[in-house]
Amino acid sequence: MPSSEVAGRALGKVYLIGAGPGAADLITIRGARILSQADVVLYDALVTEEMLALCPQADKISVGKRSGQRSTAQHVINEQLVACAKKYKLVVRLKGGDPMLFGRADEELRALEAAGIDVDIVPGITAALAAAASTRQPLTKRGVARSVAFFTSSTAPNHPEETTLPDCDTLIQYMGGKEAITTAQKLLAQGRSPALPVVVVENCSRENERVMRLSLGGLEQGLSGCQGPVLVMIGEAFAPRNSDKDSDGK
Repeated sequence: MPSSEVAGRALGKVYLIGAGPGAADLITIRGARILSQADVVLYDALVTEEMLALCPQADKISVGKRSGQRSTAQHVINEQLVACAKKYKLVVRLKGGDPMLFGRADEELRALEAAGIDVDIVPGITAALAAAASTRQPLTKRGVARSVAFFTSSTAPNHPEETTLPDCDTLIQYMGGKEAITTAQKLLAQGRSPALPVVVVENCSRENERVMRLSLGGLEQGLSGCQGPVLVMIGEAFAPRNSDKDSDGK
């Protein structure tokens, strides 16, 4: 019996899978295996065609959400997940990056759990770690940076915008392109140096990845020409390496 005929019988199982930052070969082996077995895949706007090629057998439903663009409302995605679990045996919710970081996993888990649907989560490589690898800039550095904060200024509808910034050595702002000027102004107002190193990564891990290296003072001038997802990394850990001074044999 086709798996799509489970309606009226046992509920299917839903997997929240992290697709990673973009490159198809950065999904985990477990994630790719389950994706290749899926009956239906509900995928984010940032999931690439190369990633979807890993599940040719599955029905595919776009539930993309992009900041500032028309997108699928979260409550609709929740309803679709529940409906798919009533129709299909193996349902995949494919999310960019990691499901548990800025991925609205809590809302989807609540909806699925309330409907009595079994859920499993497969972690993915989040953009900050991929960007650190791509730029060869560790997020921590002995004697310089031992704390890291991931943050975003984006909030849920009808919620006030977050006005405070984390107090950490290394700051990683997701979806930071439009907020670049405001973020820089807030940090400068806190007394951070205009010379503080900044690395901006657009379209992390993709063929059209773009890396910009500037200072906090430069970030205050804004980021122009960015079309894809933007990650803003701020801190002394992003200073250019000096092999003579920094080398310690490790």
